[in-house]
Amino acid sequence: MVRVNGGADGGLIRVRGLSKVYRRGEEEIHVLRSLDLDVEAGEFVAFMGPSGSGKTTLLNLIGGLDMPSAGSIRVGGEEIAELRGAALSRWRARHVGFVFQSFNLIPVLDAFDNVELPLLLTRLSRAQRYAHVSAALRLVGLADRIRHYPRQLSGGQEQRVAIARALVSDPQLLLADEPTGDLDRQTSGEIMELVRRLAKEFGKTVLMVTHDPLAAALADTVIHLDKGVLVEVPQGAAPR
Repeated sequence: MVRVNGGADGGLIRVRGLSKVYRRGEEEIHVLRSLDLDVEAGEFVAFMGPSGSGKTTLLNLIGGLDMPSAGSIRVGGEEIAELRGAALSRWRARHVGFVFQSFNLIPVLDAFDNVELPLLLTRLSRAQRYAHVSAALRLVGLADRIRHYPRQLSGGQEQRVAIARALVSDPQLLLADEPTGDLDRQTSGEIMELVRRLAKEFGKTVLMVTHDPLAAALADTVIHLDKGVLVEVPQGAAPR
């Protein structure tokens, strides 16, 4: 269960009093305002809202890509807001997989080498890395594209490589920022079905930012952000 106002037990993700303020000269821009949020393991949550509402900022804070101005972020019982430097990098590598709208693949590396990148920072042997990468590419349906370069792949295949890269270290948390934003409707549907399957069949906790109501409809819970405040959309209601 997802709670936007917090709860007694919390969950895999427990956010309390989370605020983010950016400063532009003398001006303070309040992007997030004292948010509380609980997400249990295996939940698939979609965040929607207008541009500038704080969706990506929230995702980056939970994933340890940014630091809060105030508040607490606990993932799996660990206080992320207190981690810094190498400790934070190690935590991200173990626990979080990121999927971006623009794929972020390295053009001079083939699919295998792109997916292997996160494992190069681990102590896995070459044979172990090969097994992990091969399994991840099979999972996303690209076992036959293992030595293809990004330029030889369709947009949907590139995003599948990006998802395989996010999964290769077997993280508990998958963060997806507009994963279908650069894809056509049919391909978007295929990618979203894959994301839904990762949550339902493989127990991944998925937090996704999207503007697409059809993509959001596949999530267990839709949460709307507006002016830095969270509002859960009732089940069956049309998200904005």
